[in-house]
Amino acid sequence: MKLVYFAWVRERVGKAEETVALPAEARTVADLVAWLKSRGEEYAYAFENEGVVRAAIDRVHARTDSPIAGAQEIAFFPPMTGG
Repeated sequence: MKLVYFAWVRERVGKAEETVALPAEARTVADLVAWLKSRGEEYAYAFENEGVVRAAIDRVHARTDSPIAGAQEIAFFPPMTGG
């Protein structure tokens, strides 16, 4: 699965994107975030406040309880503001 990181999430993780093989227990966005946080301190730092980071599954905004099965891409980004 392709994971894409934007803005300060990208800066903290240290990469713009990566392709990963997810563990079977990663069934939702929240599960994926928990797994990512276990991969190293850069991920733990990027996702330290899980309520702030947003996700999109195949370019559609997703909640933390959204299933990720069959997704081609999941993106993570900070909240956006308009002006």
